[in-house]
Amino acid sequence: MFRHFRIFIFLFLIVVAFAAVFYYFYTLKEDRELKDKIGQMLMVGFRGTEISADSYIAGVIKDLKVGGIILFDYDVSTKGFPRNIINPDQVKKLILDLQSYARTLLLVAVDAEGGNVNRLKPDYGFLNILSAKEMGKSMEITIEESEKLAAELKELGFNMNLAPVVDVDINPDNPIIGKLGRSFSSDPDKVAIYAAAFIESHNKQNIITVEKHFPGHGSSMGDSHLGMVDVTDTYQERELAPYIELQKEGLLDVVMTAHIINRNIDENYPATLSSNFLQKILRQQIGFEGVIISDDLNMNAIADNYGFEEAIIKAINAGCDILLISNNGTSKYDEQLPYKTWDIIYKAVKNGKISLETITESYNRINSLKKKFGMI
Repeated sequence: MFRHFRIFIFLFLIVVAFAAVFYYFYTLKEDRELKDKIGQMLMVGFRGTEISADSYIAGVIKDLKVGGIILFDYDVSTKGFPRNIINPDQVKKLILDLQSYARTLLLVAVDAEGGNVNRLKPDYGFLNILSAKEMGKSMEITIEESEKLAAELKELGFNMNLAPVVDVDINPDNPIIGKLGRSFSSDPDKVAIYAAAFIESHNKQNIITVEKHFPGHGSSMGDSHLGMVDVTDTYQERELAPYIELQKEGLLDVVMTAHIINRNIDENYPATLSSNFLQKILRQQIGFEGVIISDDLNMNAIADNYGFEEAIIKAINAGCDILLISNNGTSKYDEQLPYKTWDIIYKAVKNGKISLETITESYNRINSLKKKFGMI
C-alpha cells in the first residue's frame, strides 16, 4: 500500500513538473508575442540621412521590431536641414537600408500632400506637386498630380503617404489648413470626390493613404502643433461627410486623428485620446474597421496638456492602433523615446491599464493592412 502511494506521489510530481515547465515556456511565448505586437504599433522618427548596422535607428528596428518609420526633411528642434531627406537617390537607399533591418516590412511614411506640406521638395530634386487647393480646381488636375506623386513615392520605396487631407475648408483663415491650401474644397462632397481620386491613384501604385485629420480640423481657429485647439463653437457636422462617403466607397484604410477638442463630444479629451470620437463615431457610427493612427504625440497640443505616459495609454484605450512618435517636436530630441514608449505600453498591459485584447486587436488590424498591400 505504502509502495503504491510512493509511486502515486512520484507520478504526481512528474506531472506537476511537466505542467510547470509547460506553463513557463507558454508564458515566455505569450510574453514574446506581446512584445512583438507592441512594436508593430509604433511609428517612429529619427535623425540621420544614412544608416549602418550600428546606427541608432537600426537598433530600434531590431530591438523593438517597430512597425513603421516616418521621414522628415526638417528638424524642428534644431531648426535645420536635413533630417532624413537630401535627394531622391539618398532617400531610396535610406529606405532600402531601413527595410533590411526589419523582420516584417516597415510602413515607411512621409507627409507628401503637395503644396506647402511636402517633405519631398523640388529644391531637393523631387517633383513639384500642387496643393490640395489647386488640385481641387478640377478632377483632371487631381488625377494628374496624385498619379505623379504616387509614382514618385513608389520609385523611392515609400509605401505610406500621410495624405490626403480630407478636412473641409470651413474657415479659410485657419492657420494650419485653410491658409496653407491643404483642403480640396469648402464643399464636403467635393472633398470626398477629389480625395477618392487621390486615394485611387496611390492604391494603383500600392501606396497606402492616410486620411486626416479626424473628425475634421477645417473649422478650427488654431494650430494643434502649437497647443490645444478647441472647436466646440466652430465645428460643423458636415466635417464628417468625407469620412462617411469614403467609407461607403471602401477607400478608407487608415485614418489619422486630430488633436482637437470638442466639448460637445468629449468634455475632457481631444479626439486622439477620446473613445467618444474614435469608438462611438469613427468605429460605430461611420463603420470604419481599418487602422487608426494618432497624429504626432510629440505635438504641443498633447505634450503641453497631458503627461507622455497618460497620453500613450489613453490614445491606445481610445482606439489608436498606431502611435506616431516623430521625435521631431519642439522638445529636446530623445533617442530613448521609442524605448520609453514601448516600455510604457508593456507595463500598462502587465498592470491592467491596457488590456491584452486591445493590443491584439490593433496588431491584427495592422497585420491585415500590411497583407492587403503585399507587405506580409
